[in-house]
Amino acid sequence: MRQVNIYSRGALIALLIAVAVMQAATRGSAQTVDDDQIFTLQLANDYFGNSDQHFTNGFRAAWMPSAKSVPAWVVDGASYFPLFDPAGKKRVVFSVGQSIFTPDDLAATALLRDERPYAGWLYGGVGLVSVSDERLDNIELNFGMVGPASFAEDVQKSWHTWFGFQHPNGWDNQLKNEPGILLNYERKWRMRTPQKYFGLDTDFTPHAGVSLGNILTQASAGFTVRLGGNLQKHDDYGPPRIRPSLPGSDYFVRSDGLSWYVFFGAEGRGVLRNIFLDGNSFRSSHSVDKRPFVGDIQGGVAVVMGRARLAYTHIFRTKEFDTQDDTDQFGSISLSFIF
Repeated sequence: MRQVNIYSRGALIALLIAVAVMQAATRGSAQTVDDDQIFTLQLANDYFGNSDQHFTNGFRAAWMPSAKSVPAWVVDGASYFPLFDPAGKKRVVFSVGQSIFTPDDLAATALLRDERPYAGWLYGGVGLVSVSDERLDNIELNFGMVGPASFAEDVQKSWHTWFGFQHPNGWDNQLKNEPGILLNYERKWRMRTPQKYFGLDTDFTPHAGVSLGNILTQASAGFTVRLGGNLQKHDDYGPPRIRPSLPGSDYFVRSDGLSWYVFFGAEGRGVLRNIFLDGNSFRSSHSVDKRPFVGDIQGGVAVVMGRARLAYTHIFRTKEFDTQDDTDQFGSISLSFIF
């Protein structure tokens, strides 16, 4: 009950802050869309799935400078990249984040051979987005550290101490330090539908992507469906997500007044390598037998008020390794605002 009360108060405070930011974001200005800078904060946690295991926490902050600030050499270089739409508007994205993974049993101090390793991933990223009305291309390079240098142990132990949760005792068995690099490419196609349901607009957005690197090597494909009011005015490909997950986008366009949409999506991934299951690349470490195919189902709601977008996504994930007892679920909150 104490944990629930703490989280309830924290959620209420976070909601009040988000509402205040969104109200402030409705103030108009003479800026154009090309002048807009976008800042995003994301938090994903398995508390929303009533668990404390596997992908247990993720944090990401991203900054997208204005389209006018993108250097000409970047735009010219992107024109030679065959997978980008030459007519798309180019935006640069800078990001920093951390992801934490743990086994199911946090009380054990011994190595749990049938459970996934303790692991953390601290990273920075730089990406380039090409966006048009019917298509979004996104390429991003992440680089960082796995192992003690990710500070995942410090973050989880501190968090659990502050809120009175189970102390994680097995971090001595975590993956060893290893530099990581991850190159991601994604494409989304937006298909607007003329049909209205309950007086609301709908659109359908299939996507495909590939990730390469010692952190993650995989191919993915899936779709997202949105239902909401006046979607044609929203140059929005869905709220962003922390990988590996269905893709979203930091990019969105401010709205006049309050608007909203609900969304549903699914994705399948063929996984060749996942360091958080396969273990370190060049040193002996704990590992489990991963499953080569993983699926996600997600649903959520996004609210856009003026210059701010607040979204919640709930994710269900199939088993990722052979000795995993149950499927996973977790939630993700994102707040993006234009300034």
